[in-house]
Amino acid sequence: MVTNRLWRTLSAFNCSTRRWAPIPLRNTQSQVTQRLSPTSRKIDTLWTQRLSIISWNIDAFSSRPVSRAKLILSHILEGPKSPDILFLQEVTPDVRASLLDDARVRAAFLVTDAEDQTSFEDVPFATMTLLSSARFAFGLDSQKESDGIEGGENFMLGRISRVALPSKYRRDALYVDIIPPTAPGTFFRLINVHLDSLGDTLHYRTHQMEILANVLREPGCSGGVIAGDFNAISPEDDGLVNKNGLVDAWVALHGGADPDGATWGVGVERRNGLGPGRLDKIAMMGLKAKEMEVLRPGPIEVPRPGEEPVEIPWSDHCGLRCTFTI
Repeated sequence: MVTNRLWRTLSAFNCSTRRWAPIPLRNTQSQVTQRLSPTSRKIDTLWTQRLSIISWNIDAFSSRPVSRAKLILSHILEGPKSPDILFLQEVTPDVRASLLDDARVRAAFLVTDAEDQTSFEDVPFATMTLLSSARFAFGLDSQKESDGIEGGENFMLGRISRVALPSKYRRDALYVDIIPPTAPGTFFRLINVHLDSLGDTLHYRTHQMEILANVLREPGCSGGVIAGDFNAISPEDDGLVNKNGLVDAWVALHGGADPDGATWGVGVERRNGLGPGRLDKIAMMGLKAKEMEVLRPGPIEVPRPGEEPVEIPWSDHCGLRCTFTI
């Protein structure tokens, strides 16, 4: 059984003490099975909230991973549109430590995997999810304090869990359930994923997408978002979102033929002949995408002993930013 803890920073002034407040969790099975339950009850259709999400595979294997991750984080947090939800993939233990030690993160976000490195053991990297503490709360007291009114407007956090998927590379899905303030009897699910890589694992990705789509149909769940690195490198991959009854946010807003939708191999010549691809995606059920854009990485210098330094991008993937309504 693999469970995950979500922790909230106490305040911007406590950074030197490195103290964190734990959030109690409910256990969940480490291996989910496919469930064909219909989507649960409808919620009040007059209530609408807008949320924003950024998903970025920050590239574990290129040089200077911590420095590159810091540049990506600064680009995200210091821009005009800091997200409510941040999904990161290919986070190494060193990058995890850097994120948890960042004063901006500690002051303003709820962060998964802050308690220990359990999810990072025996794997080269893992996923992490960050949630803005201005939009999400993990207890009624926090909600009242942040909003100043009974009940508040923040989403409450429900189950947080890391669930193993059938995988060649020990990939998993990181779930966070969010409960709307006006409908405590239902929830929406945020799923951070890094599906299996390379062409010989299409059958794994097919199974993974079936499982994830059915998770959004579980009793009590009114839908949600699946975002991250889908490793969609083949035409068969491109059909998995629609096949499982999900909405591809980029296609819904820009159409499938938009050449600006590529998130991998952009501006890079590869010896294997692979061109740019839309490997990273945001898929939805029960939500409506409003805006979406691709975030291009900037450059960083990599020193070379005895030679001139070279510039590489912050990541071999672009990020995705999407605004949607519940």
